[in-house]
Amino acid sequence: MERSDAVKVYNKLVRDLVPGTLRAGGHEVSTRTLVGRELLEALRAKIDEEAAEYDTALDDEQAAVELADLLEVIMAIAKRRGLSEAAVQQVRAAKAAQRGAYDLGVFLISAE
Repeated sequence: MERSDAVKVYNKLVRDLVPGTLRAGGHEVSTRTLVGRELLEALRAKIDEEAAEYDTALDDEQAAVELADLLEVIMAIAKRRGLSEAAVQQVRAAKAAQRGAYDLGVFLISAE
């Protein structure tokens, strides 16, 4: 099977090792490094991309992969904001202790 010479344009943030994997597969790749606000914006867009992929997961195994991708993006954002995984987990646990988690599936309709 011949490789197509057509250029596929992605224009999206990818995991660090993806360009090397593509090169190893015989592809020529073009990349640039995002920093600062531009990186945070790309990471935020990546949350939407990964959430959409989670929404289309066909089974629990695929859902786990997409949830792991979401966590990776969230932790990348936290890191850029100077927060460790432990710090984020501590805030999450404190908020769950104070306000609960989402285990019961409570859907608030209204309050007066």
